[in-house]
Amino acid sequence: MKSITTVEEFNKVINSDDKSLIKFQAGWCPDCTRMDMFIDPIVKDYDMYTWYDVDRDVLPEIAEKYEVMGIPSLLIFQNGEKKAHLHSANAKTPDQVTDFLETVK
Repeated sequence: MKSITTVEEFNKVINSDDKSLIKFQAGWCPDCTRMDMFIDPIVKDYDMYTWYDVDRDVLPEIAEKYEVMGIPSLLIFQNGEKKAHLHSANAKTPDQVTDFLETVK
């Protein structure tokens, strides 16, 4: 998973023709740490997405713009449009994440 650290990088990624999945997280977040423990096999299985990571504390204006109210949250973008959003309350287990990804395929 590649990290995005600037607004310019973020805008370039989301405006691509490719499907990008962006995980919003923060280093202090226990649920984010828990997700990190199970996300790698999911990233491999869902390689139709290019996976990115954004620290919501580094880019708070992006988190606010795209209504990331809790972390971790997964957002899918393509051609500048937010296609799907898995809110933090529903991103606590591998099954919740894979169920989300199956519904947005």
